[in-house]
Amino acid sequence: MSQQQRMGGQPMIVLGEDSQRMKDRDAQSHNIAAARAVAEAVRSTLGPKGMDKMLVSSMGDITVTNDGVTILQEMDIDNPTAEMIVEVAETQEDEAGDGTTTAVSIAGELLKNAEDLLEQDIHPTAIIRGFHLASEFAREEIDEIARDVDPEDTELIRKVAETSMTGKGAELNKELLAELVVDAVQAVTVEAEDGETVVDLEYVNIETQTGRSAGESELFNGAVISKDPVQDTMPTELSDAKMLLIDEPIQIEEADVDTSLQLDSPDQLQQFIDSEEQQLRDKVEQIKAIDADVVFCQKGIDDLAQHFLAKEGILAVRRVKKSDLRFLKELTGGRIVSDLDGATAEDLGDANVTYSEDEELFYVEGAGDEPHGVTLLLRGSTDHVVDELERGIGDALDVVAQAVSDGRVLAGGGAIEVELARRVRDYADSVSGREQLAVEAFADSLELVPRVLAENAGLDSIDTLVDLRAAHDAGDETAGLDVFTGDVVDTYDAGVVEPAHAKRQALASASEAANLVLKIDDIIAAGDLSTEGEEPEGGPGGGMGGGMGGMGGGMGGMM
Repeated sequence: MSQQQRMGGQPMIVLGEDSQRMKDRDAQSHNIAAARAVAEAVRSTLGPKGMDKMLVSSMGDITVTNDGVTILQEMDIDNPTAEMIVEVAETQEDEAGDGTTTAVSIAGELLKNAEDLLEQDIHPTAIIRGFHLASEFAREEIDEIARDVDPEDTELIRKVAETSMTGKGAELNKELLAELVVDAVQAVTVEAEDGETVVDLEYVNIETQTGRSAGESELFNGAVISKDPVQDTMPTELSDAKMLLIDEPIQIEEADVDTSLQLDSPDQLQQFIDSEEQQLRDKVEQIKAIDADVVFCQKGIDDLAQHFLAKEGILAVRRVKKSDLRFLKELTGGRIVSDLDGATAEDLGDANVTYSEDEELFYVEGAGDEPHGVTLLLRGSTDHVVDELERGIGDALDVVAQAVSDGRVLAGGGAIEVELARRVRDYADSVSGREQLAVEAFADSLELVPRVLAENAGLDSIDTLVDLRAAHDAGDETAGLDVFTGDVVDTYDAGVVEPAHAKRQALASASEAANLVLKIDDIIAAGDLSTEGEEPEGGPGGGMGGGMGGMGGGMGGMM
């Protein structure tokens, strides 16, 4: 469809023939449908009773998860509006570590309620203004409702970890895993010069191992490296060892350009072989000269060099991950060497190294002054189990770190959303103009969380919401839903606790994304805005087929 304008009685071509343009309500409906489709895709994963998604890539790789950001990143989405909502999840993950599904779901509900207001001829600018006012007010109320937490209050912090794990792959062993998470965070928590509590999560490493139960996971004060010695004859247990960390290969130096060599006699060939052997011998001599007992190399080690290292009694490991090398650097106090010729004894780190042949793991403890670094060794029966376990533990580490550094927590189980909705409705009375309706719509959107928690648990969402509202109107700020019994309980006392920072971030991200979508009234595309095939029936799901491009194709039969 080409867009034309009349100028002097003659049509003027503005857009190319293949271009498409969608304006005003059509554009808004298109965008809202696409955004809501994303929210609908992850809503069923929310809460302790949330279901998992199986994601199959074009290569046939399978991911089974209920982690919101993982689902959205793995989905093949090529609709620009839908991608904006995916950014909400990514921002939430980066800033808070958890709450991605909540943020995306609230953003979708805000847009659903905004569409109802648009149909009442309320201008998008008024809705945007109302959402902004409500978001600012809600975040201020979070600051007022939040309770302070002492970084030393291990019991409460463990509840934060357990709440994050509930409903994920880590839930079955959440008591043990939550304890490991709390111990790991406390091990890397320091007090800054200004008195603030700082959690250095970069000093927490996660290593996974299949073939054993998740209940056998453990926390190790040091590094765990899933590698083997390059030769069986090398020592496997060293105390107070000097460790060389190197990111260049211990191999023959190859020429930068292709070369050919013409030999006149077998002796010349032997000289050439001897020369290469001497190069490797010299490299090993350099390592021996600086008194290194252990070598962890990021790249390859020549077979002959392995032989020479074994003869010298030096333990060597090759193809070590770059992230592991950096972790060992912090743990041992050494430096990563890029040129063996310039290596000195000062570059070496101090460590105690033990190799477990049964587990095929290296255990490395820092032997220097105050080694700083721990490793969570997560075990599971299969690769899919440990992958989901790792995602759950990663989120738990982030939220515990947030709770410790921010020092504030909230009651979970939908309690904070219902309380905020009640306060935002009261606040709406003080807002003049049509913005008041948008503020009320914001309050309604917040109550999506307890409604979805109830739906995912097989409970009646309306009855649950009525009971929760009654409890909060009676002054019980921490009344939330126990999804296992269906009762309204004091979720704070029940141990369902969330970090305040994650909730503030979720509200900010959701409202800003919704406002960004609402502000668009014109879509100009170089290609076809629609997708092939028929649109599926059923409300917001219709936008899934018509507005999300490759999403359906990339996910196969998932939805």
